[in-house]
Amino acid sequence: MIDLKTLREDPEAVRASQRARGEDPSLVDALLSADERRRSAVSRADNLRAEQKRLGKQVGKSKGEERETLLAQARQLAADVKEAEAEQNAAEEELLQVHKQIPNVVEPETPSGGEDDFVVLKHVGTPREFDFEVKDHLELGQLLGAIDTERGAKVSGARFYFLTGIGAQLELALMNLAAAQAVESGFRLMVPPVLVRPEIMDGTGFLGAHSTEVYRLEEDDLYLVGTSEVPLAGYHADEILDFSGGPLRYAGWSSCFRREAGSYGKDTRGIIRVHQFNKLEMFTYCRAEDARAEHERLLAWEEEMLAKIEVPYRVIDIAAGDLGASAARKFDCEAWIPSQQAYRELTSTSNCTTFQARRLNIRYRDEEGRTQPAATLNGTLATTRWLVAILENHQQEDGSVRVPEALRPYLGGREVLTPQ
Repeated sequence: MIDLKTLREDPEAVRASQRARGEDPSLVDALLSADERRRSAVSRADNLRAEQKRLGKQVGKSKGEERETLLAQARQLAADVKEAEAEQNAAEEELLQVHKQIPNVVEPETPSGGEDDFVVLKHVGTPREFDFEVKDHLELGQLLGAIDTERGAKVSGARFYFLTGIGAQLELALMNLAAAQAVESGFRLMVPPVLVRPEIMDGTGFLGAHSTEVYRLEEDDLYLVGTSEVPLAGYHADEILDFSGGPLRYAGWSSCFRREAGSYGKDTRGIIRVHQFNKLEMFTYCRAEDARAEHERLLAWEEEMLAKIEVPYRVIDIAAGDLGASAARKFDCEAWIPSQQAYRELTSTSNCTTFQARRLNIRYRDEEGRTQPAATLNGTLATTRWLVAILENHQQEDGSVRVPEALRPYLGGREVLTPQ
């Protein structure tokens, strides 16, 4: 949730954020009104309780008719307190409902607009010139005995697949390379649960506009995660953290599940857009004032991993209308995919500022000992989709694929993957 102090002090900044996202700015006024009603209700209830306390002391000292008069006043006051507390509860519930409708306030540098209005920040590497007809990742995967989508569909339906033989080994090599980098960079490696409670999924902001993407097990009232960001955000829910040693950094390795609602007809070939995949996700808790610098560090770690798989890529600044509810700013790294002659997303990193922590009640103590909401950030270090970029960019004319040097130790020193 957004900071109500920011709302009260600078409502126009929140309205501007809503407009940049293409969201309704009138929600800001609705939230201001709900906040005022709650504050008024709290003040009335507090005053009545204080009056009730004073009257209680007077009753204890009184006698005779005075006591009877005071007792009658006390009974009426008790009814007034009960009514005021009911009004306070109703006002707090109304505030919560409106508060949850407003996404995070975007950072001022975030581009306005929608999916196509991103800003390219830089290009790294030059797309390779091929002197033979390029194969796509699925054809290469089939030649190598690495990807089987036909049997994936037979077993589970569309957008499922098997990674077989060298395909499974290649994914494990990639994930282990990412895990090693994460640990070397000071992250604590985690294998989190992939089923979470509703309050955790809601706390991370995934049950709003994008709730159709989430798989739900109704009988158990649990959700399958689309990223280990969710359980890692819930890991410290309702806790007070210690940042005396710096930010807390975790790297979660998990299977992820997405319904891909609304993607009918898009990327139906291969493993670019699928319902299940593996991912290593970086997740950071830090002080709010350190979040921007941490965001740049997460992006640098992502670029370090991309350099290891030796593919051309670009970094883009995602427009406000394409951000999830929790993100104030997001950078994507998109790798060049030769068969599509286009850049496609491999990683993203988001600064969620204090939005998720407020919903999940995650705090730390400042220098004065007061509790403050923490900031949370996330960034992808490797996913199954990376195999697409590796296979296509390193393919050779005979259908073999050169193994990037950094991956070779995780594949027994193998330098080339050869067709079966």
